[in-house]
Amino acid sequence: MKRPCPLTMTGTGGHLFLLCVLLVSGCGFSSARAESDAPHPDLTDTRIENLTAYISSQCYTKTEDATGKVFNPCFTCHTRGRIPTYLDDSDLQQNYSLPEAALQNPWRNLFVDRRAEVAAIGDAEILDYVRTDNYRDATGRIPLAETLAGELPANWDHQGDGRWDGYIPDALFQFDDQGFDRDPAGVYTGWRAFSYYPFPGTFWPTNGSTDDVLIRLSAPFRENREGQFDPLVYRTNLAIVEALVRRQDIMIDPVDESSLGVDLDKDGQLAEARTVKFDWAPLEQRFMSYVGRAGELQKAGQIHLAAGLFPEGTEFLHSVRYIDLDEQGEVRLAPRMKELRYARKSSWYTYSELKGINDREGAERALDADILKSVPGDFERGLFSQGWVYQGFIEDSAGNLRPQSQEESLFCIGCHGGIGATTDTIFSYPRRLSHDAYRQGWYHWSQQGLRGIPEPRLADGTHEYSRYLEANGAGDEFRANTEVIERFFDEQGQLRPDLVEALHQDIGLLLLPSAERALALNKAYRVIVQEQSFDQGRDATSVPPANVHESVIQNQATGVARPVL
Repeated sequence: MKRPCPLTMTGTGGHLFLLCVLLVSGCGFSSARAESDAPHPDLTDTRIENLTAYISSQCYTKTEDATGKVFNPCFTCHTRGRIPTYLDDSDLQQNYSLPEAALQNPWRNLFVDRRAEVAAIGDAEILDYVRTDNYRDATGRIPLAETLAGELPANWDHQGDGRWDGYIPDALFQFDDQGFDRDPAGVYTGWRAFSYYPFPGTFWPTNGSTDDVLIRLSAPFRENREGQFDPLVYRTNLAIVEALVRRQDIMIDPVDESSLGVDLDKDGQLAEARTVKFDWAPLEQRFMSYVGRAGELQKAGQIHLAAGLFPEGTEFLHSVRYIDLDEQGEVRLAPRMKELRYARKSSWYTYSELKGINDREGAERALDADILKSVPGDFERGLFSQGWVYQGFIEDSAGNLRPQSQEESLFCIGCHGGIGATTDTIFSYPRRLSHDAYRQGWYHWSQQGLRGIPEPRLADGTHEYSRYLEANGAGDEFRANTEVIERFFDEQGQLRPDLVEALHQDIGLLLLPSAERALALNKAYRVIVQEQSFDQGRDATSVPPANVHESVIQNQATGVARPVL
């Protein structure tokens, strides 16, 4: 019989969370822990064996080679956050500042040689596998959603109430020419696909997976002031949110401001606007407003607006997929999902509340370097991080999607809310392609791929991916992607100027693997799925990468002399 988790007050602003403490024993246990290679892990066993599963495998990268040359892939994640991301963890570029429980690398899959298992999987076999959709069936139904909404498997029911209390997948992945997801009758689901610059390193397809991201704002943002669904209102609110989180002006198609009642371009009149102007400085009496019913609720204080923050009710859906190949051997998004990750902003925190959270966690770490991150929630309802709920689904041994276990869910929390590089814990939306991109950046990767997209530029005018290659000397954190190294670096380890120049015009040259590499990555991950050994790591490696620490000394120097900011 499960022991109930205690109700505890935490955070600021009087928010109440169910604190099922993930990192200590005695709460939410049921049966004995299933072995990591069990074909059907017992999800009701919520014990955490890897107490630091929120620290990613990439944090064990060897940043110094045998000759003393130093490489820095760490700067992409660990940097000085932009307020209201108050976290500055740029010091982690210079030392392995890990708690005692994390000094031994827990991601043991990195040290497993899978060459024999990978060789046993044929090319046709793996292509057939990745081309089999495990999210929607041939009739368009979503089997996972039907299972969650119907007779719930007993070992998925953490609450023991016979129903699923978390997110039930409802995106159909049927997009129109503006990126909106629609059902067979043409009705909007609210989800909208957008293209974005993949985050440097692990998230590039050449390092293991293709992926996509959808956004959905809550119903008031999709409705006019009369409460009716209005695509124009929705598109405009998405642009306003983008202006806020990017803190810059956002170009839009011409819109009649008088119909919306908001001066979007801040020119002092309600006329035609082609820009949502970012102009938010409340201490200087400069404000911004949503449109439609969201604007009315904002006036009533029921919906909030602030730079660098998403409004309450914002949802993201992130599918991580295998790599498919077209008839020419070009990489494309695979129908099969490895994971389906979901996030919803359930609570609003002010700047001062977010600062309080960061200051408190920093003070705790200063008092005790071995303190572990405490994360409220559970795999069914989701885990909570700075006002967001995070939840995920992953393949079972047969390739069907199942809920992630408690420990598998904890894996997601470190990056979402634990590093300086995110905006309100989110990576993707601030990286959305601009108005001059194909379909103004509002499209799904199945409609147009990565090939031909120019390299992103940073605020100082330099190119982001080129800087990563220069600082890291490779295209992945472990410097194990020999394909990228051989393509972009000469024998002395120097970047090839001609390839860098070509990269400026086409990120596909860097981000997309060869057909041979794509197949090998798919096969390696398929072996992990069959083992169900996700608690040992999810990196699609066939050969153990050489540049990984099996253990580190607390605060061991990385060799990086000066952080990249």
